[in-house]
Amino acid sequence: MIADPKEQFLDILQRKLIHSVYQPIVSLKDGSVLGYEALTRGPENSLFQSPMKLFPYAEKAGVLYSLEKIAREMAIKGAFFTQTNEMLFINISAAILQDPYFAPGNTLDLLQERGLQPGNIVFEITERSSIEDFTTAKRVLDHYRAQGYRIAIDDAGAGYSSLQAIAELNPDFIKIDRSLVNNIHLHKNKEYIVETFVTFADKLNISLIAEGIELKEELQQLTRMGIHYVQGYLLGMPSLEKAEIDPQWVELIVQHRRIRDTSAGALTIGDVIAPIPIFDSKALISEVANFFKSNVKAQGAVIVSDGAPVGLMMRERLFQQLAGQYGFSLFWNRSIDQMMDPKPLIVDKDMPVETVSQLATSRDTNLYDFVIITNEGRMAGAASIRSILECITNTRMENAKVASPLTGLPGNLQIQRELTRRLMEKKPFSVLYADLDYFKWFNDQYGFQKGDQLIQFTADVIQHAIGVCGKLDDFVGHIGGDDFIMITSAEEPQIICDEIIRRFDLGVPSFYEGEDWTYVVDRKGNRIETSGVTISLSLVVCGMEGQITLEEISQSAATLKKLSKANPGSVCCSNNIGLSAQVDSEIHKAEATNF
Repeated sequence: MIADPKEQFLDILQRKLIHSVYQPIVSLKDGSVLGYEALTRGPENSLFQSPMKLFPYAEKAGVLYSLEKIAREMAIKGAFFTQTNEMLFINISAAILQDPYFAPGNTLDLLQERGLQPGNIVFEITERSSIEDFTTAKRVLDHYRAQGYRIAIDDAGAGYSSLQAIAELNPDFIKIDRSLVNNIHLHKNKEYIVETFVTFADKLNISLIAEGIELKEELQQLTRMGIHYVQGYLLGMPSLEKAEIDPQWVELIVQHRRIRDTSAGALTIGDVIAPIPIFDSKALISEVANFFKSNVKAQGAVIVSDGAPVGLMMRERLFQQLAGQYGFSLFWNRSIDQMMDPKPLIVDKDMPVETVSQLATSRDTNLYDFVIITNEGRMAGAASIRSILECITNTRMENAKVASPLTGLPGNLQIQRELTRRLMEKKPFSVLYADLDYFKWFNDQYGFQKGDQLIQFTADVIQHAIGVCGKLDDFVGHIGGDDFIMITSAEEPQIICDEIIRRFDLGVPSFYEGEDWTYVVDRKGNRIETSGVTISLSLVVCGMEGQITLEEISQSAATLKKLSKANPGSVCCSNNIGLSAQVDSEIHKAEATNF
């Protein structure tokens, strides 16, 4: 081993004694591997084994370009791609872009030797030093981009010029620095900053990669925030071999991606959780009071015993008690469990926000009190009643943006989310599709204004029937035009169908302006003997004994719709799916009921 650092470094450079290890970059859509970041390592047990020693020394010695050229060469030679669409992320320091000797080298030749293309390579501009000349940097990177290479900005959120680099260089990827990722589930400020990255990245069509994932909770949070890709020790250590992502993390990613896609209609209290100070139940009141004096923004604290919450101490209440006559002398040296609220609202993190809101507002509390949130009985965090109500208000405003403008009912986006949520719950439910027959004839006969009124009437009929015969959590959506959908957990959904048909057939004659119809004209111009507009219902009962997909529900409903429309009058056809093979075979034949 050469002792002198300079000689040791020159020996490494001359003999190319460096190699790359590869860390996987994982998709937060389905848990697949996007590609690998090549991480340079020096000789084992040498002074320059770590890149944190190797590259700063090269920059100080004025040979950074030579080292990085060798690093690129070794990264490409060591790559173990089995699929041509996998990407290799290669680090290039910002300083190298200003180096007058930096020019396109033999990268393309190396790629061709490995059977790769420029499209497989992402040049990752690190923010260890800021970019001083964006004009030169942009010219150099545009040259590579024109050949098919892609560009990433590394360490976003840590460097001084990250935002300017993003604006000037228009990268394909932004890598969020681990300082923002570390314990993001516990820090709202970090969450808000990363949300900002998500917003403008989506607008600029840039993919986000979060670095430094080490905790399950970080992975879960980032997936639900809409980050595109992640890398970190949790998912894969830097290695010389191809990564095999642990199936439990793939399952978690898929699950929480679905939760994100369905979150507008199914927010849980865990989505608004925030950290809160914690004190043991035997802590002195003086200790808690002094904490509040030193932390003026802290409005409350949770009191715990053996890790489980047992009470709540709000700042205002504590100081009111102490301000009373003999308050200090009576309470100062007593334990906090003698003054805390012993019956706070404690809920599990998976409880729907709407449910928590109803529980909270039914109590004698004010908007700044806290709801305590647990995870399997252990302390997880808290949320103020005010923040819960703001969350619900914002969600309703977002839902209103995509609701049907005619009926105000949830539109296709919310319908998809609700169906996905029901499937994820793995509990039996039924899907009921409603479609008007001969609505075109009615529109032609009475005009679009009357047609809109008939659609609104149909929406009212469905909602009233659900209200009378359904459950509190049942869902009604407006697919578009004269098509509606209902999702119910009622044990006898056929009763809802009966009520819809009864109410519709009773009320629809009032739209004919006193005329009695004995026929209508269908879309092909054929005369059909009937008294006017009718309603066709398709009832799909989802038993959940087997795997059910959205496609199966849609296909079953489409088949039933044809059966319904083949029968005169208002008709409901039903079918059961998701049952065991034996039961399903016995009742698979659709039943048609004519009213």
